[in-house]
Amino acid sequence: MSAILTVSGVNKSFGGLKALNDVNLQVEEGTIHAIIGPNGAGKSTFLNALIGRLIPDSGTASFMGKSLIGQQPQAINQMGVSRVFQTPEIFGELSLLENVMIPALAHADGAFKANWWTNLRDRKAVREVAERELHDVGLKDKMDVIADNLSRGDKRRLELAMCLSQDPKLLLLDEPTAGMSRADTNEIIEVLKTIHAKGMTKVIIEHDMHVVFSLASRISCMAQGHVIDEGNPDEIRNSAKVREAYLGDEADEH
Repeated sequence: MSAILTVSGVNKSFGGLKALNDVNLQVEEGTIHAIIGPNGAGKSTFLNALIGRLIPDSGTASFMGKSLIGQQPQAINQMGVSRVFQTPEIFGELSLLENVMIPALAHADGAFKANWWTNLRDRKAVREVAERELHDVGLKDKMDVIADNLSRGDKRRLELAMCLSQDPKLLLLDEPTAGMSRADTNEIIEVLKTIHAKGMTKVIIEHDMHVVFSLASRISCMAQGHVIDEGNPDEIRNSAKVREAYLGDEADEH
């Protein structure tokens, strides 16, 4: 396998706080790569640097050989990188079908057009994409439901469908099970396993070690803005550095 995402020497400071400190990371194509670490470790800042919400002070980040640094978020999205946020970002007043058709239409057109809403329901191919992705996340039977009426777990699945409708090559997930019950968490794990069977590369930031060890084939641990250790799940379970920084005794429970 080859690296689909390569990050080298990335630094970012906010005043006197060094949020990212010489971050180096490689994500192999077709894998699920988890990033763990305590609160304030720089994980979300790192993802924001990858999707154009923040510009690093120094360092490089390339996706499929193309630089991500300095690109606008929409340009990065069009390159094939999508992100699922900690709090689901959906159109609450619209139906599930409409929610998924909007990003699918943007992907098909290359950008939002002035008449996107007028023609939304008339785009047969886009509707077919939306229905397929809703089916894949287990929500097709609710496609006419207004999104605000969904449970938290279903809102997360809806946002996944919205991202998948853009046919991303790399999916970034920032704590996809935050605030969920164990039942909803397990449902999301199964959805992500189903998606992974299609070969899509994923980077997951997650505090729940049950989620991490259920999904990831490679894990990086961050602390104080730096990657302190990396390995497969067994190596991370047994890493003294990781135990000290984050896992503690929890690693013994899995």
